[in-house]
Amino acid sequence: MSSSAAPSRRPPSPPPAAPAGDSSPGPGDFAGTDFTGTGVERERRRGRGAQSNAAGRYEPHAREGFDDGWQSLEDLPPFATTVGIDTARKVITRNDSPDIPFDRSINPYRGCEHGCIYCFARPTHAYMGLSPGLDFESKLFAKPDAHELLERELSAPSYSPRVIAIGTNTDPYQPIEKRYEVMRRILTVLERAGHPVGIVTKSALVVRDIDILSRMAKRNLVKVGISVTTLDAKLARTMEPRAPTPTRRLDALRELGKAGIPTRVMAAPVVPAINDAEIERILEAAASVGVTGASYVILRLPLEVRDLFREWLTANYPDREKHVFTLIRQMRGGKDYDAKWGERMTGSGPYAEMIRQRFEAACARLGLNKPSTPLTTEHFRPPPRGGGEQLTLF
Repeated sequence: MSSSAAPSRRPPSPPPAAPAGDSSPGPGDFAGTDFTGTGVERERRRGRGAQSNAAGRYEPHAREGFDDGWQSLEDLPPFATTVGIDTARKVITRNDSPDIPFDRSINPYRGCEHGCIYCFARPTHAYMGLSPGLDFESKLFAKPDAHELLERELSAPSYSPRVIAIGTNTDPYQPIEKRYEVMRRILTVLERAGHPVGIVTKSALVVRDIDILSRMAKRNLVKVGISVTTLDAKLARTMEPRAPTPTRRLDALRELGKAGIPTRVMAAPVVPAINDAEIERILEAAASVGVTGASYVILRLPLEVRDLFREWLTANYPDREKHVFTLIRQMRGGKDYDAKWGERMTGSGPYAEMIRQRFEAACARLGLNKPSTPLTTEHFRPPPRGGGEQLTLF
């Protein structure tokens, strides 16, 4: 059952510790909070990361579930994965952020079935009129014509090639890629055009495309980074419920390396008091399978991610919730999140500095800090326009 509330910019949800970015904790910091209403019963969300499904921040109405005495809530079906079609007119997204090493990217899918509770891309689902909570990991959108759009954009006379990043928002190798193969068709276009690409994923499915990736690697056109958040399979299952196990990710790094594909491990995100003690072990495991590069990112909690992550902590690590957010605020200038350029990825303050020093010392010891060769654009040849080779006038 549901009821409509008065129009509001943000729907009712479990009371946050403070407005986003505020340093003032609320009473109890969610201790003992009952997430009735926006919360979803455990059996309905089995295998999912989020605990709730509050309406997106742009929705004029909020809906809250309640028991009307007929036990109707028990009859609601579990959250099944559905896939819609994204009818975007362009596939390359541009950015001018000064603290990331690329100015363009491609996202083959909207939403991500991996269900990582910490995913900073969750708030983008609000643009679709959907919840950054359970909707983000169950109501997905594919771009089946992405390869055709990409060919069109690459063939434009004004196009100037630079490395395209894929996987920086949602994972291009999430489970539905097995069926839709959007990423594989994109790689086919990039290989044919001789265009460089950097891939980020946490899925072992990337090894399916070793045939294409190895050929591109021979021309210095590709690099692959795989995120390994923890080596603890139980923690990984809780925090990233539908992502491959840490062991499978390490195996994928090994296979890619053997095929001559440059790889790096990403210890990301580093969550204080949850997985930060594993930094050195993750890097050691990656070095043992032949990885030669590494990076890390501190946990980011923009917009709805903050409250979703807090719900997850309360449900799974109630004894650590206050401590985790105390450490987060120490790294974010007293806030739950700070999007300041140059600091949003690594944080600031003594605790963030300690993590940086530990990471750099481990990389130096394991040989993971070697400079990598930049990808090249020298092989780029624009795809033919209009489906055939375009003739020149002279």
